[in-house]
Amino acid sequence: MSKIGIVCHDAGGSEVLSHWIADSSGHSFLHCLSGPAETIFKKNLGWSNSVSISQLVDECDWLLCGTSWQSELETSAIKKFKIRGKKTIAFLDHWVNYEERFRHGNDQVLPDETWVGDEYAKNIAVRCFSNIPVSLKNNPYFTKIEQDFTFDDRDFESKKSVLYVCEPIKEHALLQEGNERHWGYTEEDALEYFLDNISYIKEEIESVVIRPHPSERLDKYNWALDRANLNITIGGHRTLAQEIATSSIVIGCESMAMVIGLLAGKLIISSIPPGGRECQLPHKEILALKDLVKRGKLVDL
Repeated sequence: MSKIGIVCHDAGGSEVLSHWIADSSGHSFLHCLSGPAETIFKKNLGWSNSVSISQLVDECDWLLCGTSWQSELETSAIKKFKIRGKKTIAFLDHWVNYEERFRHGNDQVLPDETWVGDEYAKNIAVRCFSNIPVSLKNNPYFTKIEQDFTFDDRDFESKKSVLYVCEPIKEHALLQEGNERHWGYTEEDALEYFLDNISYIKEEIESVVIRPHPSERLDKYNWALDRANLNITIGGHRTLAQEIATSSIVIGCESMAMVIGLLAGKLIISSIPPGGRECQLPHKEILALKDLVKRGKLVDL
């Protein structure tokens, strides 16, 4: 039985890895977690009491890690495992900014192998990392999400409700590029653009739920609650699957939650404003709000 070192910080990778571990057999695990990963692994697996990366390197046969925007935890682990000649694998849980995910200071620290969860991700990873193997794996987190959507929450969907999923864009840009407006917009810009142009989505939206990213404070977007003529609440108190299931439209910038919305058969719209980079999610079903505004076209629900 091999012993695998698990290292993770960000929310998306934590969901994917924790569900992969739950479905795995024939392995034992030791973990080093920080940030949102601590909460997610405790919720999904009951894990707590992380150990140091050094202990993982000493005691584990190989490394399986996520990738992070907000931490160098995973790249630090990759470096230390490789120094000891032990195999390293990173599971890419997203579809954007692959090369940036392996930055460690001014260096790029690549694993021996990457795992991805769909063909979109595989094609991107092969282009970005031509010198390391890319393996397509089942994404058990998405499988679980799809199962969740088969239950009764579908019956409570509001045809005039929007779930707005947030992500800390300017924090990522500042950390990675030294400029919070590196991609031409911030999360506040995108939310403002959506609220200013909500009429291009549907003439009468009854409710908007703004769901902060797991790494953000729940009160970060309270400034949007007072928008005239809109019933806006702050979400994040229910599971992502529940909040998606009870909405008819999911809107955000480039969040994994938008892809999960596609799995649930929802209408998905990117609110990246004019002047921002194009949405990097490769899924062709995702509409761009700025295109709807430009054409003056309403979405037919």
